[in-house]
Amino acid sequence: MATMEQYGDYKTSWCPGCGNFPILRAVKEALVGLDLEPHQVLFVSGIGQAAKAPHYLNANVFNGLHGRSLPVATGAKLANPALVVIVESGDGCMYGEGGNHFLAAIRRNVDLTVLVHDNQVYGLTKGQASPTSEKGFVTKAQPDGVYSIPFNPLAVAVALQAGFVARAFAGMVEHLVEMIQAGIKHKGFSLIDILQPCVSFNRVNTYEWYRQRCKPLPHDYDPTDWQRAMAISLKWGEEIPIGIIYRNNRPSFEEHFPMLKEGSLIGREVDKGTLRSILEHYS
Repeated sequence: MATMEQYGDYKTSWCPGCGNFPILRAVKEALVGLDLEPHQVLFVSGIGQAAKAPHYLNANVFNGLHGRSLPVATGAKLANPALVVIVESGDGCMYGEGGNHFLAAIRRNVDLTVLVHDNQVYGLTKGQASPTSEKGFVTKAQPDGVYSIPFNPLAVAVALQAGFVARAFAGMVEHLVEMIQAGIKHKGFSLIDILQPCVSFNRVNTYEWYRQRCKPLPHDYDPTDWQRAMAISLKWGEEIPIGIIYRNNRPSFEEHFPMLKEGSLIGREVDKGTLRSILEHYS
């Protein structure tokens, strides 16, 4: 049986009060609640304060280049579909540097759970605006305010009919645990955009700011209603909906490959004769 102790307890480099702390706790609780042990899980991350989160877990971890976590995670899932593959990074890494991979993974519907720590700044590189920063948001790098409109990852994901699209808030850990578990259970691409206060560089979107606005979706909300999901994904301001915004059951990417029906690629013997003929063909 999985326990919290199995995932370890490590000293972090985050600022006191950082929204990454409750997310880390929620991830552990979600995995233990699903009785997943460290050897059953692979975390793939990019660069940034959010991408450091898997460093503070006793689990399989691949820390890659800025914005390049999804290609690695895709390869890992195809090689070993039995692994629970979780991609964890920040809004800049995922929606900025990794934006093209984000779109491709949604279209393919790879069976990955993507946790995005969305603090609306680049926290590691001292607080310049990120793709999700509000228009007019003032930083040291944008002293006159941000000119671009913010990227809306939920609207994009719903528009592309991602398998599972949810929003959560780091200040509501119990709800966040539920969202992570639901995303892991879903067979296909699961996006959970986690609103995460940055206490050092974002003095606008604070814990209190989010607490006043984040409202769980009503119990009668139907996440399979695409048109309603699109409308909900565009809602932002005095009220911010949180919960499972959209969900469908289209086949995951790996289900299209008949060779994977025989089991994971990593568990098979290499046919040396076939390998030799391939090498000779290209020699």
